[in-house]
Amino acid sequence: MNPKDLSSWKSKISNSHQLGGIETSIVDNGGGKGTRIAWINTGSGLRFKVVLDRGMDIVDAFFNENSLAWISHAGITSHQPFSDQGINWLKTFAGGLLTTCGLSSMGPPNGDHGLHGRYANLPAELISVKQPDIFSGDLTFELVGKIMETSTFGPSLELIRKISGRLGSPEIHVSDSVRNLGNTAAPLMLLYHINCGWPLIDEGTRIVWKGELRPTGHEAKTSDFNRKHQFKVCPPPLDEHAGFGEDVAFIDPQTDLDELLTCGYANDEAKIALKIQFSKKQLPWLIHWQHMAKGEYVTALEPATHPPIGQANAQEDGSLILLQPGEKREFELKMEVLTGEKVKEFNM
Repeated sequence: MNPKDLSSWKSKISNSHQLGGIETSIVDNGGGKGTRIAWINTGSGLRFKVVLDRGMDIVDAFFNENSLAWISHAGITSHQPFSDQGINWLKTFAGGLLTTCGLSSMGPPNGDHGLHGRYANLPAELISVKQPDIFSGDLTFELVGKIMETSTFGPSLELIRKISGRLGSPEIHVSDSVRNLGNTAAPLMLLYHINCGWPLIDEGTRIVWKGELRPTGHEAKTSDFNRKHQFKVCPPPLDEHAGFGEDVAFIDPQTDLDELLTCGYANDEAKIALKIQFSKKQLPWLIHWQHMAKGEYVTALEPATHPPIGQANAQEDGSLILLQPGEKREFELKMEVLTGEKVKEFNM
């Protein structure tokens, strides 16, 4: 389908869902029983599952026959809003194409904050569903919801998320607006955990980014493979990544002429790539995580407001963002699937 040439197919279609659109439903089995989801089919080969009851994050994502995302052993589980203790976050971590970490803290457990915060276990209030309208020529779709991270006496943060795209285009646009609804200043830390797996991720898949590596404090634990390849190539399954084994890089990314940051993965053999773009002004850090173990073969690129150091450390080093009452911050993220010759051209 060529979305630019409506005249060639418009009169042959009765219903937009023949091409794509948004379908909401409820999971009726397993650990996610009762969880609200929305399948979005872009009509370009790209289709993905938004989990409304888990912060409107994205779990399953496919381009044609290829999975883009890594899915954990648990997969989708029902939300557990009081799981913000220690590393309990890992027990409900589905992996998926997008898991949001924050909003008040992200990184290791610290003080009253568990690993990566509360956001991913908070349900959304669905505000609107906009379907494409082939008869008017409007091929855009849009899903909008509200997520609240709040407590009496504060802090009270509201996130409005819009997930949008256009029929015939293999792109996902995520727009988040975070507002402090409380009457005192509220901490803000945000990280977008973009988790990719096989077949996009395979031995030799290129990791595309441009910038400078910054100290993490864990350099001594970095695998020999990543010492050699500087986090630019995906390794085969690593024995040292069994259990809690992992490699992590903190990247100060370099922008293009439009002040945008670009990163992603390119599998030249399979001729498929995932291109990620965001604003350095909004998200100045890029974290790269690898847990390339046998049976848990996953890597993530993670645009973020901070390195994942936790609220206490961010407060101590002076980098913690404090939203004043009524203040709002905007965050934009774009993910695009590339195929064919565009994959080889995707480099930095």
